[in-house]
Amino acid sequence: MTSYALDELTWPEIGRALARDPRLLLPVGALEQHGPHLPLGANTLVAARVAVEVSERTGILRAPPFSYGVTVGGGPWAGSAGLRRKTFHRVLNELLDRWEDHGVREFVIITAHRYEPHVEALLLSLTAHSTTKVFDLHQIDVTDLLEVDPASEHGGELETSLLLHLAPHLVRTAEMADFEPGDRVLRRYIRGRVPTPPKESRGVVGQPTLATAAKGKAVFLRWVSTLTAMLNPK
Repeated sequence: MTSYALDELTWPEIGRALARDPRLLLPVGALEQHGPHLPLGANTLVAARVAVEVSERTGILRAPPFSYGVTVGGGPWAGSAGLRRKTFHRVLNELLDRWEDHGVREFVIITAHRYEPHVEALLLSLTAHSTTKVFDLHQIDVTDLLEVDPASEHGGELETSLLLHLAPHLVRTAEMADFEPGDRVLRRYIRGRVPTPPKESRGVVGQPTLATAAKGKAVFLRWVSTLTAMLNPK
């Protein structure tokens, strides 16, 4: 095997690989704004890079990243676009069905987009004969690696640190600006219930100025090692 990526292999190579290990990794992201300092593809980039590293460590085939998730409409965030939950669910099920026909017996879906309807749709993506595991990277605890709790952040310390480690050339450091809403606004800003940041935030909730590449590397390695251990337990 020269690669574990479906789009870099021939169909006979993929068939032999699935006969050896009938699992398939599928990174799923979203095209969603993350403030004026991070690219819209941040969630997809993170999920894809985690999938690459896990694939190399476990020998599991990986599919190309699916870049469109369930997002909310509206807001002044130019370029952000997503699918309705029903559409997203149908598209994923059709993809999984095709791969199941070719011998996949376990799907491992990895996402870094924590919008609740998006994750719920992933959890409902099932096929007739295969099993599906969904890993929401944000559910892996990394609070000890950061200065603030990332649970209510968007484009803050966590995501900015990850991009500084994985793709520093895509981070507009001059555009970083913290936005910490008052308690009332923060209580309302819960992903899945009030999923859009206040307009005055420029799309950010949290403190991206606390981000460093070192923190991003530590978070990335924690996520990769956790998934690797779960998929290939000793």
